[in-house]
Order: sequence, then structure tokens, then C-alpha cells
Amino acid sequence: MKIITSKEMQQLEDRAERNGITSDALMQNAGRAVAQQMQGVLGSVADKKIVVLIGPGNNGGDGLVAAHYLKQFGADVTLYLCAERKADDENLRQALDAGVLCMEATTDAEQEGLAQLLPGCDTVLDAIFGTGQSRYIGGVFLAVLSALNRNKKVKPAIQIVSVDLPSGLNGDSGEADPCTPFADYTITLGYPKRGLFATVGALHAGKVLVVDIGIPAELTKGLPCESLTDDDMRSLLPSRSPYAHKGTFGKVLVLAGSANYIGAAYLCCGAALRAGAGLVTLASDRATQPVVAGLLPEATYFHLPEASMGGTHPDSYKALLDEAAGYDVFLAGCGLGLKESAKTLALKTIFRLPHGYKTVLDADVLNYLATIPNWWGRLPDDAVITPHPGEMARLCGLTINEVHADRFNLALHKAEEWNKTIVLKGANSIIASPHGALRINCYANAVLSSAGTGDVLSGIIAGLVAQGLSFFDAACLGVFLHSKAAEALCSGLGDAGMLASDLLPELPLAIKHLKETPQFVA
Repeated sequence: MKIITSKEMQQLEDRAERNGITSDALMQNAGRAVAQQMQGVLGSVADKKIVVLIGPGNNGGDGLVAAHYLKQFGADVTLYLCAERKADDENLRQALDAGVLCMEATTDAEQEGLAQLLPGCDTVLDAIFGTGQSRYIGGVFLAVLSALNRNKKVKPAIQIVSVDLPSGLNGDSGEADPCTPFADYTITLGYPKRGLFATVGALHAGKVLVVDIGIPAELTKGLPCESLTDDDMRSLLPSRSPYAHKGTFGKVLVLAGSANYIGAAYLCCGAALRAGAGLVTLASDRATQPVVAGLLPEATYFHLPEASMGGTHPDSYKALLDEAAGYDVFLAGCGLGLKESAKTLALKTIFRLPHGYKTVLDADVLNYLATIPNWWGRLPDDAVITPHPGEMARLCGLTINEVHADRFNLALHKAEEWNKTIVLKGANSIIASPHGALRINCYANAVLSSAGTGDVLSGIIAGLVAQGLSFFDAACLGVFLHSKAAEALCSGLGDAGMLASDLLPELPLAIKHLKETPQFVA
């Protein structure tokens, strides 16, 4: 499914108009779909008291149509007009003719009537601002939203449903005005907006539900951003011939682990194997190898040459490059630590890999690269890099807040500038290609908020690249399988206490489930 910006939504509406679908028809479709969706998620709305907050623009128009249908469904509906509507507003007239009650902010001094209305309702439909809102919220709108937020704190059971976006939420960046409500549901119109999957935006959006408002799918061709779906990801799964051998499914060489982070090496190597790679070899020092081997006997091991006084030999990168010649993918970074010897080894190796060699870079290698001016020019080929927001901030010379403020455009811009496939991790991870494609994983999960889960992700991606997937496809499928494994764990264990290693046995099950799930046919 496409995920769009506010500008793209306006363009789609304009294209629909040129195709004979009027804005009024879209509004009727939107309002009816909102009411039907509320009927579905809230149970029967019959006899439920619903207050609909109506703004001055199209979002308010959608709310008026929804109010009309909710009344038809048997709800006790009251409109609260936050601003005057046009005298010839047909949607308002129809709602009033249907018996919907109405209160106007212009005659409600200090919103006293609203303050009496809200405590007695079951649900509030927020239809004040949609994608068109960009200004600071003040005046009566601030007063109304503040009253809504106060009521939600006093009466948490009240359901807040937002139309398209929670009012005050930026549809592109996900930034939220201080008075933006925390919706239980956001019923977004036509296509979901990017801001609903930003860090702050997702918190305000609640559960996002997408409704069809009649915009033909062919009008979205060329839009770059999509969500990761079962059908799309199923098509990326590598084939597994019964006549294959371990070499068929690729070989991964991993540079990972150190005395303080031995587990990181185990996790990324184990994930590469669980994702289907035929052979995984860990390049490590002698202290790391026996611990990982005890946990993962299926991997093989390459001992890095050591200096006479201990530690890695200064020329060990030469031996590592020789070893890499027999592998399809080089994964580097997980748990290497910040010692200068580890940095030197990693950078000398990746900067000297032959043209076209496939690399996946994570964790400490990204921190090493952040200290190298124009590091991307030293890695002329595409590669997968998997930064979390802190690592992305260091790579870009920004603050973490600046990364969060516009993570979609930042990922796209840097992927193109650096000629790298970027997985910007976090809730609703972003995958950006150097060629302008953008994917968003809509399966945020608190289970993944524990140490080591990022090491598992980089291992999955490396394992998929080894099996022949492109960097972008491997990154998309890797993020998807990672989150699906976490989702399965959450259903069994709950959302706390999961260990990163718990993901490993779930990965083959996630792949199996994806293969066996019937494909959706429209």
C-alpha cells in the first residue's frame, strides 16, 4: 500500500477530479467509510453518545457526513462546530435534518457547553484539522482540543477517533502540536500519511485504519513510498530447491564480537543461518570464538592473526581479505567495540574489498565511518547500512532530534547522496534505496526494544543477500521477517522480557508462515 505526503494526497484528489470523481463524491465516500469503520471497531454505535468536533475545512466536511451516517446507525450524535461553516453547507444541512444536535463555539462562551457535553459521551470524533493544517493552533481550536485532552485524562474510557490525522499532527513529518490529542483510532482516508508512522505521530495516532474513498489505485503509480505487505514480501522469499546444497544458499563472512560484546557475534551469525544462508563464518579473536562456538556449533570460524603481545595483528586485515574471497557477503560491525585496533581492522578491510563485493554494515562500523570525512566515497558500491537514530545522527552530523524530525526525507536524501541502501531502525523502520524507493514497516513492536535485536536484523539481511536478493529487497524482507518474528513472540510471551536470542528460532517459523499464508486476491 502506498504511504503518501500531504502534497501527494492533494495531487491524487486533483487527478481524481480530472477523472470525473468530484471532491464532493470523495467527501461523501470518506464520511460514510468513517462511520462504517467506527461501527466496526467500536461495536454497534446504537444509542452511544458521540460528539463530533467539526473544523472549518474539508476534514470538518468529512466529519459532518460521518455524523449523518452515525445518526442513521442509531447513535446519539452532537456536533460541535469549532468555526462557522458556509451558509449553504449541504452536509451540515443534511446532518441537522437527520436530527443531529448542534452546538457552536461562537455562541459557547469559554467552551462551557463543551465542558458539560464531553464527560457524558462515549466517543469523540475529531474532525477539526486534516492534512491541510500547518499553522500553529491557537484560539478556539486550542481551547477545544485542550478540553478534549483534559476530559480524556479524567475519563480514560472515552474513545477518541480522528479523521485522517489527529488534529495538529503534521501529515509529513509526524510532528505534533502540543494540543494534539492521543487518538485511540485514526481512520485515515484513501491512503495512510507518512506522519502517522513517525515516532511522535504513531504515539498520537493510536491504531491506524485505512478506508477506501474511491481514488483509483492506478492514480498512485510513481509515488515512491509504500508499506511492507505480506503479498509483496512473499514474492521476495528466495526459492529453496530440494536438490540444493549449502553453496546454493550463499556464504556469509562475519566480522563481529569482542571481549565485552561476545553475544553480538552469536546473534548476527545465528540470524544469518536462521534466515537461510548456507554457510556462516565468524572472523574473531581466540577469546570470542570458543564462547560463540559453544552456542552455535553450526557456524565455522576464522581466527584473526594476533600480535605477539596480544590483540589483533596490525596486518590481520590482509588475511581477512584473503578469506573474504571465498564468500558472497561480508557483514561487519556487531559488537566490535570502540578499540582503535578494531576500528583499523574493520576500515582497512571494507575499504579494500574488491569492486562489487556485497557488504552489510552495522553498529560499531557505522560509528567508525562517522569519523571519516566523505566515508561513502571510500565505499564506492552500494551496501546495506542499518543505523539506529543515534548512529544516523553521527553519520549525518545531526542531533537525534533532528533525525526524528524528518526521518523519511533524511533517509531518502542520504541513500541517494551516499549511494547506499539505508535501514533507519526504530518503531516503523524505514528502508530507503539509492534510487528513490522508500518503504515503511508498519509493524511497530515493543518486544524489539531490547539489546541485541539490531544484531539479529543485520544477520537476517546478510543471510538474504547471500541467497541472491538485492540489497533493497533483502533489507525490506529482513525488516519484515524480524518484526513478524517479534509479533509471534509477543502473542505468546507478552510485550516484556523477550530476549534477542528468542527471535532466532522464530525466524524459520515466520518464513514458513509467510509462505503458507494465502495470497490476497482483489
